[in-house]
Amino acid sequence: MDLESIQKRFQRVFPFMDEKRRRILAAAEAEVIGYGGITTVARATGLSRVTITQGIKELNAQPVVDSRSKERIRKVGGGRKKEIDRDPFIVKDLEALIEPYTSGDPESALRWTCKSVRRLSNELNEQGHQTSHRMVAELLNELGYSLQANRKTLESTSHPDRDAQFKYIHKKVKKSQMQGCPVISVDAKKKELVGRYKNNGKELCPMGMPEPVNVHDFEDKELGKVAPYGVFDLSLNEGWVNVGIDHDTAAFAVESIRRWWYMMGSQSYPTVNQLLITADSGGSNGVRVRLWKTELQKLADETGLNVSVCHLPPGTSKWNKIEHQLFSYISQNWRGKPLISHEVIVNLIAATTTTTGLKVRCQMDNNKYPKGIKISDEEMKQVNINRASFHGEWNYTIHPSKL
Repeated sequence: MDLESIQKRFQRVFPFMDEKRRRILAAAEAEVIGYGGITTVARATGLSRVTITQGIKELNAQPVVDSRSKERIRKVGGGRKKEIDRDPFIVKDLEALIEPYTSGDPESALRWTCKSVRRLSNELNEQGHQTSHRMVAELLNELGYSLQANRKTLESTSHPDRDAQFKYIHKKVKKSQMQGCPVISVDAKKKELVGRYKNNGKELCPMGMPEPVNVHDFEDKELGKVAPYGVFDLSLNEGWVNVGIDHDTAAFAVESIRRWWYMMGSQSYPTVNQLLITADSGGSNGVRVRLWKTELQKLADETGLNVSVCHLPPGTSKWNKIEHQLFSYISQNWRGKPLISHEVIVNLIAATTTTTGLKVRCQMDNNKYPKGIKISDEEMKQVNINRASFHGEWNYTIHPSKL
């Protein structure tokens, strides 16, 4: 007997039948098939072997049923008993098996296990319980377990003054904002391939017409990559993104800040002489990058601003405000869209908005920023820098050069 034919036949008539008629029909089908009929019908219909066997008993008994009667089809208390009711100790033994492998807060309503349901059912059966992997899966669901992926939340190292530095940054930011001075968070977004490449996420498209992209992510030598560098104004909820086509160097980072100042900052803060920058401790704007400080000196000389910098402690780059207040929304806005050209990238970034009023401006930067520029000790002596008493390597102010 063709399994698929049985399945199709039952799918057609089951919606019009109650429980008893379903099992009677399944029982009749199983008897017609003969040897192996119960197993075949169970696979085709999804009914259990026990249900079909009960239907065969009822079929052979040939009861007289008045179709107009309102009698119950199932007896009071009928049906398969819950595993917990049948075996009250199974839950305790199941949790005992899982506990050594459980992750997360025990008080949380959602917990998860790394053991498979088949292994758990085998171990429960060895302890004297009668269960299956399906029953274990149902129990785990009732107990609040589910499959979970890993989440990157743990830092590999933690500086002893990490919390103190965050408190220091918080005080500096609040003080600058109270004085009406700009506070910006800066960072470089990850480089993106330009061309018809798969972009993570999904976008609404006509049914069956997804955007075609390249099978392989080999870089297009003509289009290359772009390096977006962002500047986020914490007070005004405004972002500036400078999209470079060359290396992500300290010169590129400061040029991005310079462009933000002339395009947006100077108009929003026309009378101030202070600028506070919060940045990661690594990368092109890192603590130890000499070029970063010499380029900031040039910016201070050009604008007349006293440029203060507060670096986030090592290993806390994900805590940078720009990551989750600007970059995350840009990624959401261009999800599922291939970044086929520089124009597309600029327009997608500039079109990023939020319900809280985020505004973003964007511009291409076609300049070259060569790597490997060395800054001598003599050049560093020319930087008019004032280091804070608390971790001066993280917190410092670069003043305009003295005339």
